[in-house]
Amino acid sequence: MNKIALIQLSIAMAIFGSIGLFSRLTGLPAIELIFVRSICATLFLLAVWLLTRTYKKETWDKRELLMITLCGVSNLFNWIFLFKAFEVISITVAISLYHIGPILMLVVGAMIYREKLSRGIMIAMFACFVGTIFIMGTDVFTAETPNWQGISYGLLAAVFYASTMLLGTTFHKTSVYMTTLIQMFTAVVLLAPFIKYDSYQHLTNTQWFYALLTGVVHTGIVYLLLYSSIRNLTPTVVSFMVFIDPAVAILLDIIIIGFLPSSLQIIGILAIFFGLFYAIRPQKKVLIPPAK
Repeated sequence: MNKIALIQLSIAMAIFGSIGLFSRLTGLPAIELIFVRSICATLFLLAVWLLTRTYKKETWDKRELLMITLCGVSNLFNWIFLFKAFEVISITVAISLYHIGPILMLVVGAMIYREKLSRGIMIAMFACFVGTIFIMGTDVFTAETPNWQGISYGLLAAVFYASTMLLGTTFHKTSVYMTTLIQMFTAVVLLAPFIKYDSYQHLTNTQWFYALLTGVVHTGIVYLLLYSSIRNLTPTVVSFMVFIDPAVAILLDIIIIGFLPSSLQIIGILAIFFGLFYAIRPQKKVLIPPAK
């Protein structure tokens, strides 16, 4: 287990946990917000790539560059469907649906990499998912008229999230800076023809601040940490670590704001940390007796 990678991914997931709130504070439609995020992240990552002189050590592999671009397209659809879900259903329900993604990643990743899934791993993943639903509250269960459009957006976001993360674990030659830069620039190019540019004319300074913040912090920095970490962790561990963001979000509410969670939410937090602990715990080494 790479502890540094584990810490990086934990920080990335914790920051990402607040993206739903910040997206609404920008006052921008989904596509226009993603466009701003992509531009900010592209400029930020380009500056870091140049300042760190990583370009001098860059390894250019055509096949990997193509896969990175495809991963960027998958990530773009992940964003589009997630933010569209935020627009039409509650953040809590959207995030709950989004966390089907790690389960898909776990199953597909096990098939691709022939990684055996024990009964304990499956139980731990189920505990994390149920814990997330408990943390989000009873909104998931009590909607009188389900918004199937929003639910579809959330599920599609989960599918593209899983494919993005699985592709991201295969990049090893290209630097983390260039990997993320290519993906962000791909999003800028693909979105440019579809943007309603007049959406930006009426934004207040505060809304611009939140939009730029999501671009630099929630996109540039988070994706640097993300792609730096997942190439050094197994798909199983990455699948579990995604569940950090809902747990951290409510823990911050408890510590900073003084929020008192319900008994159901406390059970949800404990369930998530049980699953995480099981997934990242040190494995016992099997001692092979010497041949006689």
